[in-house]
Amino acid sequence: MTLTSAPRRSAPAVARAAGPRRDHGAWFLVLPALLPILVLSLGPLLYGIGLAFTDAQSGRTQATGFVGLLNFSDLFRDTLFWDSFRIGLVWAFGVTVPQFFLALGLALLLNLDLRLRWLARALAIIPWAMPEVVVGIMWRLVYHPDAGVLNETLRDLGLSGADGRDWLSGLATALPAVILVGVWAGMPQTTVTLLAGLQNVPGELHEAAAMDGAGAWRRFRAVTWPALRPVALAVTALNFIWNFNSFALVFVLTDGGPGGRTRLPMLFAYEEAFRYGQFGYAAAMGLAMVAVISVLLALYLVGRLKGDDER
Repeated sequence: MTLTSAPRRSAPAVARAAGPRRDHGAWFLVLPALLPILVLSLGPLLYGIGLAFTDAQSGRTQATGFVGLLNFSDLFRDTLFWDSFRIGLVWAFGVTVPQFFLALGLALLLNLDLRLRWLARALAIIPWAMPEVVVGIMWRLVYHPDAGVLNETLRDLGLSGADGRDWLSGLATALPAVILVGVWAGMPQTTVTLLAGLQNVPGELHEAAAMDGAGAWRRFRAVTWPALRPVALAVTALNFIWNFNSFALVFVLTDGGPGGRTRLPMLFAYEEAFRYGQFGYAAAMGLAMVAVISVLLALYLVGRLKGDDER
């Protein structure tokens, strides 16, 4: 009779079979970074979500109570809110699209080997250093009906109808005037982001394409744009969110007027919360805006990613 013994497993094999070790001490290392996020970001977010399901009001003597979906049903029938939502979408698309194309052209120009390129890059990001309140005050002076630079320039050019025209108070001109300011104010960060993406495009590919006889437009389509597309997608999505959630710039320029023509959703929620004291209703507005924007962005990103896979 022969006795056979099972082969002994090596220590690494035993460790692999036991699965990955969980080092609970790592949580204590992550905690200093995680704690501010939980307290400053996640905490207010959860509080706002909870507030949307209550009847919280300013100056209320009774205790705040749970009202379920009552705020959302009122919101669904609130035509003023949906008007402001439509204006917010027009504003977001009206700012994001021209802002991207203008910033792309400027980034391509700043990426060329020009004289004093460092000075041009420094001048291009100056609006980025200006607070939105300062930008709003500056453009209010530009649009001033009597002493504004815009009306004076139009008068010097001999264009009629410029005398005393108040661009920010006209029903037909207020929203385009505000969109123009939004495009100007947001161009620097888009330009810098696209310029960083352009500088990561290998120069050898451009040289090889030029040697094959490709012109500037064909090199842009075949070499530059494929490398820049992920950056462009990310910056466009972020710009759309930032522009839709804009508040300070439009608040300083028009305060939502005239007649609500520039009342963005954030301005509407601000008025409900701090002018009329309807905190629960304003929180429901914020939650509805987050949900709708998330769905729009998800559809957009899925469509773009599917298109990339098909290529």
